[in-house]
Amino acid sequence: MQNLTISLVQANQIWENKAANLANYERLIQNVDADIIVLPEMFQTGFSMNTAELAEQWSDSPSLSWLRAMASKKSAAIYTSLMIIEDEHHYNRGVFVLPSGEVYKYDKRKTFSLASENIHFSSGKEPTIVEYLDWKFQLQICYDLRFPEIMRNHIQPNQLPAYDVLLFVANWPEKRISHWNALLKARAIENQCFVVGVNRVGEDAKGLSYSGASQLINALGEEMNRSEHEEIVISLILNKKELIETQKTLPFLKDC
Repeated sequence: MQNLTISLVQANQIWENKAANLANYERLIQNVDADIIVLPEMFQTGFSMNTAELAEQWSDSPSLSWLRAMASKKSAAIYTSLMIIEDEHHYNRGVFVLPSGEVYKYDKRKTFSLASENIHFSSGKEPTIVEYLDWKFQLQICYDLRFPEIMRNHIQPNQLPAYDVLLFVANWPEKRISHWNALLKARAIENQCFVVGVNRVGEDAKGLSYSGASQLINALGEEMNRSEHEEIVISLILNKKELIETQKTLPFLKDC
């Protein structure tokens, strides 16, 4: 029954500047010692629709190579998203990169029409649940948070929940941050799981401000930590015994 250390990297992303963003992440995670490191959505570009210049081929992605190198160097899994082109389609693709270099992928299912993401990117069709160090993580990206039906937890035939943790990476603007806070808590309560949300700070080239509010919430909906308006790495413990006790004491998932 292994506990995990997870580090939430709340960064000020530099607009469409991959080299500057990668250098900044190297600085931020230099002293991190964790099992899992989570970076914001579209980690090395910001939430840009400039697929023509910024999307990378899935089969030969320099940014994915960088993530593999960092995962190996830090002996930690890394979760984030980036622009990918594959089979002539663009995706906002989540990648869960293991220290071994193995990669699990998740294509964002709910593209954000308010910013025309649905025009520039194809939507994913399937969920992705990653098993890592005896934990199960369901991968999510930003706007997915508003659609509880695509991530509903349930009891499997082996009598265990489908997953233990929802991982959200985001570029969620400050003007709607109250929604972010409320929805993260709701997803934790209704799915009886840990919820991790990692958001950026700063301002993008479109003039949108981001306050962060990266946080971890437990299966009771209790906020364990939250930070706003600063670049910071928040390292926290995922306690498996606590999660199992909550699910046993309040066995709501069996009635889904």
